[in-house]
Formats: sequence, C-alpha cells, structure tokens
Amino acid sequence: MAALALVAHYRPELPSALVLGLVAAVLGIGEAVQRTEDQKTALAGTDIEDEHQDDDQTDADELSA
Repeated sequence: MAALALVAHYRPELPSALVLGLVAAVLGIGEAVQRTEDQKTALAGTDIEDEHQDDDQTDADELSA
C-alpha cells in the first residue's frame, strides 16, 4: 500500500481511477484471505474442543467403573 502511495505521488500523470482500482483490489484480496483464515481457525478450534470432550468422558467412565 505504501508503494502505491509513493507511485501515485511521484507519478501524477497516472489516472486516479487506476490507482484507486488497484487499492480496492488489494484490499478486497486481503479481506478474502482474512475470512478464509478466520474460518480455518474457527474449524480448528471446534475439532480440538470436541476431541478433548471425548477424552474427558472416557476418563470419567474409567473413574466410575
């Protein structure tokens, strides 16, 4: 992003629509990547939590027997 700002500053002949479009594309890609990573993190946390709950139930069954 900083590089785009520098290019826009030192190359004023570039159309502003081009620069703004490129900035929007970069931000959109970043948002998509962040959502994907958030979803993977949420799913990973769910798998771990379920796995530990099963272990606790097994331990409780062994203690009560």
